[in-house]
Amino acid sequence: MSASRAPRQLGGTGPLLVGVDAGTTNTKAIVVDGAGSVIAGASEPTPIAYPQPEWAEYAGESLWQSSARAIRAALHQVEQPDRVTGITFASMAETAVPLDAAGQPTGPAIAWFDKRTRAEVAEIERRIGADRLFAISGLAPNPIFGLCKLLWHRRHRPEAFARTVKWLNVADYLAWRLCGEMATDYSLACRTFALDVGALAWSREVLDAMAVDPALMAPLVASGRRLGPVGADAAVATGLPRHCVVAVGGHDHAVGALAADAMRPGVLLSSTGTTEAQLMGIAAPARDPALGRAGFSQGVVVVDEPVWFVVGGLSTAGAAIDWFRRTMAGGADYATLIGEAAATPPGSLGAGFLPQLRLGTPPHPDAYARGAFFGLSTDVTRGCLFRAVLEGIAADSQRCALAMAALAQAPPPAAVRVIGGLTRNPLYLRIKASLSGQPITVIELPDAVAMGAALLAGIGAGVYTGLADGQERMRRDERVVSPDPAEHAFYERFVNEVHAPAYPMLRPLHEASRRLLAGSSGAASPDAAR
Repeated sequence: MSASRAPRQLGGTGPLLVGVDAGTTNTKAIVVDGAGSVIAGASEPTPIAYPQPEWAEYAGESLWQSSARAIRAALHQVEQPDRVTGITFASMAETAVPLDAAGQPTGPAIAWFDKRTRAEVAEIERRIGADRLFAISGLAPNPIFGLCKLLWHRRHRPEAFARTVKWLNVADYLAWRLCGEMATDYSLACRTFALDVGALAWSREVLDAMAVDPALMAPLVASGRRLGPVGADAAVATGLPRHCVVAVGGHDHAVGALAADAMRPGVLLSSTGTTEAQLMGIAAPARDPALGRAGFSQGVVVVDEPVWFVVGGLSTAGAAIDWFRRTMAGGADYATLIGEAAATPPGSLGAGFLPQLRLGTPPHPDAYARGAFFGLSTDVTRGCLFRAVLEGIAADSQRCALAMAALAQAPPPAAVRVIGGLTRNPLYLRIKASLSGQPITVIELPDAVAMGAALLAGIGAGVYTGLADGQERMRRDERVVSPDPAEHAFYERFVNEVHAPAYPMLRPLHEASRRLLAGSSGAASPDAAR
């Protein structure tokens, strides 16, 4: 729970803005001034339940309560909270709260990485076709996307689904709880399968094919658009003033890219956190279905104008690091683990790691992917294993980015910008730069996603005239991490000769294990939740 501190003494009388990042594991709220200086911040755990293997879900009310507590704790540190003029939420994508006519949830919000919806994605692919689905939505068949979860509710909870009148992504739901207005932005809508990414409209073709009423989907509006003032009950719950304007937010990775000024062609953004998304701006939607077949997605974010992007990434980056720390390192602190790994030479004494603990990494999409350590010996220490985890994440990330650029028919990125939690891991950044062979620019933002949300809040509240004005006025410190030439030469061979071949070699073993478990009576099978 957030620590309570005395209100901070502030100079000036200018407006303050609140940005909230409702993430997979934590919900963070920051208060900034018009120049982007962080005045206060707080974080609350995002309560998540794991009711059975491969299931993960949130309760809508718990999402709201954790957000309200984070906002209230941040505002408690501010001497003049009535100066807050705008607030915006960014959130994880592919997770939505189904609501009835009275505004009550009709079921849980299925987590984006939950795997229970494999049958639903197969049905969507059968009815529409993978290439046609990609041409419309910019997405390849994958069980994480929002429409799969909607169809799962309809199939498995028909009575509750019959009462459902709205399907709100997490950021949309939290904004509605603040001001009573329902809307969604394009960057979250494009993670549902149901958005026509080129036409910037809900796809009647997709929704009709799946017999889904378009009225379930929220109205589409630009990020940063004013929704309305904070309601009376929400003001009591959060401590926000009633005059504070709630503005439309978006998908956490896209919102972070706006804060980092990385949403433009030629720039690759690595947005690190629980996952690591590789995002690159493009001039127009790509048409080659090979991009989708390789597991990459396209999307769009609209503030002043549409900006299309391609995206791929790892489902477990920070999550793999946290998993290792909890299960194999006895909960050791990160500084200790980083120190042990830094004392280990590149290549981790032969130990390697595949970070695919939830889903496969493009260009090898695989709903049944499994992670692995390999190359172990009695010489391998805990520090070797932790370095192997970092090298495995960086290698998967690099292969994903290069394949994405090639399939999108774009040149390799001229610049790489990095935001998110892993920017606090200096060894990971060094490995990442040396593995790629090019400098990476680290954007020194306390929380890039929450900062991007605050930027959009400033647009909605009229503090900024538009996106360019907000980006110009909000300060960003940057630093460059350069590659080590000797390490780059080693890592080039490591990726090509060791890490890249590991996935196709191990996949048959993982598939055989899956079949064995599925056929064992009473075993906890990967298919048990289907």
